[in-house]
Amino acid sequence: MKGQLSAEMLILVVVIMAVIMIAATQLIGTAKDTGKSITEKTAKINDITDQAIKAKTGETCITSDDCESGSSCENYVCG
Repeated sequence: MKGQLSAEMLILVVVIMAVIMIAATQLIGTAKDTGKSITEKTAKINDITDQAIKAKTGETCITSDDCESGSSCENYVCG
């Protein structure tokens, strides 16, 4: 009987497909967790960098956002 699949072959195909689906699900979950971790760490780096580049009192600025907390930009100088 040419072209017919035996029951064992069908079971094997189903098992292989199940293993592939489980692996894919695990990979998707890992990718989501990794993406979330990268987003959190990027936000931390941005906050640290933002604070590091703030101008201190007496330094040049364009807006008050350029100055450290509690200072304002007047005549392009933080004070």
